[in-house]
Amino acid sequence: MIFGSVITAMVTPFKADGSVDMTKVAPLVERLISLGNDGLVINGTTGESATVDDDEKNEVLKEVVIAAAGRAKVIAGVGSNDTAHSIRLAKAAKVVGADASLIVTPYYNKPSVEGLYAHFVATAEATDLPVMIYDIPGRSAIAIPKDVMLKLAEHPLILANKDARADLAFSTEMIRNSGLQWFSGDDILNLPMLSIGAHGFVSVCGHLIADRLRNLRNAFNAGENQAALKINQDLTPIYLGVMSKMPGVMAVKAALAAQGYLENVVRLPLVAATSAQVETLRKDLAEGGLNL
Repeated sequence: MIFGSVITAMVTPFKADGSVDMTKVAPLVERLISLGNDGLVINGTTGESATVDDDEKNEVLKEVVIAAAGRAKVIAGVGSNDTAHSIRLAKAAKVVGADASLIVTPYYNKPSVEGLYAHFVATAEATDLPVMIYDIPGRSAIAIPKDVMLKLAEHPLILANKDARADLAFSTEMIRNSGLQWFSGDDILNLPMLSIGAHGFVSVCGHLIADRLRNLRNAFNAGENQAALKINQDLTPIYLGVMSKMPGVMAVKAALAAQGYLENVVRLPLVAATSAQVETLRKDLAEGGLNL
């Protein structure tokens, strides 16, 4: 289990003034592990990596490593659109004890295929950490082409892909041909991804329902297809409530705040969920069997 199987992309807790609330990090890690996560992505999209500075990233990551104490894989988000910056983040993650790194497709720059490949390899080779690449064209503006994905898969440190491109035909072909461990990066597609050979999930909803995601994976892997289908259908209102009506980090922070794990605070340009949005979220979660 290089990366884990039920992985949550963890939020970064903030105080009311917007500073990182380090007192909330370890209790949140404990909650996520006890709920059933065997992996945690730190400083990823849901961790608001775009607005958390490098010192804060390292401090949070170090606290998570200590709190997890080997009970879950700690995967450090080290990607950026500046390769030199990604290399610095990867080296820092190695120093504080991360188990693996997550490298997102460089965004905004729109590099050539040669530059895209070189970015991933240079960041991967900055350390000896196993690497999960992160394909999310909706945020990065470019998708990883087939030939680049297959070439990256040949690298001894690049072992997995977090798939958030919502293209099951592409995913099916890559799972068959790349040899990479494949992770659903879009909660609404968790069961379809399992059906084409995904290993597990990198989830936002896992903050709230990792136990049920584990049951989903276990049922599918045991050949209990109707049970897996029922679990997935029951979870659909939660998937949609968290991921379709506002940015996922806003929704999940509102839910975690209602549960008492952190403050409902995000950093601009995100804004906290309004009371009306929270009420809608409560209804969606309740429909999925989760009462705040």
